[in-house]
Amino acid sequence: MATKQDQFDADVVILGAGPVGLTVANLLGQRGIRVIQLEAGDAIIDYPRAVGVDDEAMRVMQTVGLVDKVLPHTSPDQKITMVNEAGTIIGEVNPTTREYGWPRRNSFIQPLVDEVLLDGLARFETVEFRFGCEATEVAQDADSATVTYKDAGGTKTLRAKYIVASNGGTSFVRKSLGISFEGVTRKNPGLVIDVADDPLGTPNAVFGGDPTRPWATLSLPHGVRRWEFTMLDGEPDSLADNDDFIFGLLADFVPDPKTLKIIRRRVYTFNARVAGKYHVGRILLAGDAAHLMPVVAGQGWNSGMRDAINLGWKLAAVVLGEADEALLDTYDSERIPHVTQIVALSQSMANEMTDLDPNSTHKRDEAAAHRTPEERAAQEAQAYKPLPKYEGVVVHTKTPTFKGLPDREAPRLTGQLFPQPLVVTADGFEELLDDATGQGWRIVVWNNNPTHFLSEATGAKLRAIKAKLVRVVPAVEVPWAVDNTTPAVTVVGDPDGSVKAWFDQRPFSCFIVRPDHIVAAECLAEDLDATVAKVLEVAHIK
Repeated sequence: MATKQDQFDADVVILGAGPVGLTVANLLGQRGIRVIQLEAGDAIIDYPRAVGVDDEAMRVMQTVGLVDKVLPHTSPDQKITMVNEAGTIIGEVNPTTREYGWPRRNSFIQPLVDEVLLDGLARFETVEFRFGCEATEVAQDADSATVTYKDAGGTKTLRAKYIVASNGGTSFVRKSLGISFEGVTRKNPGLVIDVADDPLGTPNAVFGGDPTRPWATLSLPHGVRRWEFTMLDGEPDSLADNDDFIFGLLADFVPDPKTLKIIRRRVYTFNARVAGKYHVGRILLAGDAAHLMPVVAGQGWNSGMRDAINLGWKLAAVVLGEADEALLDTYDSERIPHVTQIVALSQSMANEMTDLDPNSTHKRDEAAAHRTPEERAAQEAQAYKPLPKYEGVVVHTKTPTFKGLPDREAPRLTGQLFPQPLVVTADGFEELLDDATGQGWRIVVWNNNPTHFLSEATGAKLRAIKAKLVRVVPAVEVPWAVDNTTPAVTVVGDPDGSVKAWFDQRPFSCFIVRPDHIVAAECLAEDLDATVAKVLEVAHIK
């Protein structure tokens, strides 16, 4: 007898094989979701695109279990130096901390990392990938979503529970749903030139805010050097194929441009746009289909990774029946405000460093010269970059005012990323927190055994969604804590007192962490059961 499940070709159909769609497929594959991913091309795109991956995105690679294969295609701690037309330094960005376990700025070779994500799908029996399948139409009703596509065999259809459209900035899905894509397209495009056997060999990146022609030069992994130039008014895109023009651009940067091993050259357009919605019924947008931004801040690829991890756990929970469909509404409400901030940042940086007006670049240089040491330090630490701060699946609790709880200055973390320190495992090894505890929902508690503060009913709900209970103790206490804690609790140790110091700066000892590493709530131990219950409610967990 046919079942309702048999009526679907897949739980989720993903359109497009860019990094965002591939990451969503990996996240869903980890949960056993039946996925079919369609890509119109015959291979992963290899032309120059993103060159920067941040610590948040590296944590996503860790979440999908592929970070060890991604790392060889990255160069950590990439510093950016900004200069004016005279070569005077007007700013530097060089954050070196590891709040989330990874370097905050990394250069990378995107096509090779995309290949890692594609190869990662082979780990999952429930995920099927198909090249040469051009999606042409989507439709939906109350119970399903349908994709019409063309392949070598003709026109076909797939029926799924949900569709994820990660099919680029020109997404026909976004257009067919009538979703707005407000923003601007810059008049002057950019030209990218990638060169093998880096003729300079120097590390890091330099951005030239020269009003006669803005430029950038970046050292990339595997001996690749990238140059980017702003195209001037009246210069056609076809100049990218003109050797004399290319050699003329590079003449001030290398002794003999004609000897360079140019891998590729391509003109790209500066866009700053955000979709009005990410979610219409059973169809969801992600990545460039949902937002586009100038490349200067290096946040396009990284913003797509934030889409992927935010959507991935929510979609899996709904498909598996752990949560109601209302959970998917929080994908829009959480991602759009943050993406809007990132697009604004990218646009501001692009305007500053690719300005063609000598008067305004002079004012920029004057402002840079008069920055205070504190302002320079903030720029170097990349303090200008807004981190996610979500207001969807979160529960705000009151700061306790009991005696014995000093009024600390550390900000509240609800709605923000939980840090990822090194911890000691029960076996005595040092690992990053996510590896030591496992992925998914986590209840992270300092010192206490969390089971002592959870009712049987709450514990049962946590077990149903495979939530991890984590007890953090000083490293010297790990052997005792392991012997005196139920096996259902993961014990990790603080190796050097830094985790204890972190907890000491906060008025709470318990943190409820979502599968995307966002703090859903923070509370004292005695309030843990009630707080967890509220979090499960706002997460629409059944």
